[in-house]
Amino acid sequence: MGMGKDVRQRIAKRAAKEIKGGMIVNLGIGIPTLVADYVKDIPVMFHAENGILGTGPSPEKGRENPNLCNAGGFPITSVKGSSYFDSATAFAIIRKGLLDMTILGALQVSEQGDLANWIVPGKRVPGVGGAIELAEKAKKVVILMNHCDKSGNSKIVHSCTLPLTAEKCVDLVITDMAVFSLNKSNEIVLEEVYQPYTVEEVLKKTDASVRLSKNIIMIS
Repeated sequence: MGMGKDVRQRIAKRAAKEIKGGMIVNLGIGIPTLVADYVKDIPVMFHAENGILGTGPSPEKGRENPNLCNAGGFPITSVKGSSYFDSATAFAIIRKGLLDMTILGALQVSEQGDLANWIVPGKRVPGVGGAIELAEKAKKVVILMNHCDKSGNSKIVHSCTLPLTAEKCVDLVITDMAVFSLNKSNEIVLEEVYQPYTVEEVLKKTDASVRLSKNIIMIS
């Protein structure tokens, strides 16, 4: 099932709340690229694997710089103090563990925090890209995705059936229905629910064992 513009923006806006001043944050392809549009007046440096540290919000239509894009090839802006370098240096930043957070899309997330986000068997893709390094090395991994796939199946599962990107790496999942945290006991915890959905509806659509937070927040 596709996701409307308003829903994508709502997810990105919620993800932006996880960003604190002074962080270095990588934004993946898709919904994560929208997060920069909702970070206001916070000193943060966004990182892109193609060699930029200090990306900014999306440019206004008609003011795109053809030489300035993110790792997905979409136009971006840069902020004061930004820097440019080769991909080797960009990946060195990741592998050194200097990223405070990475915000990625996903195909599946298991209740143990395993991540599958790079390939559906039988479909052609250019490769895994930086997904493995980002998932393994970032200090916090936040996932933004549809709650269900095009067939209506839950993307939050007991165990991933798609090829894994990394094991036990996910810290937070934000979907179009709810927000889940993953704790050190390998439990997935329902923290927030987007109205008009209910807790019962979220649990029915989630193919994983879920523990309920003591204080579930209902988001309008």
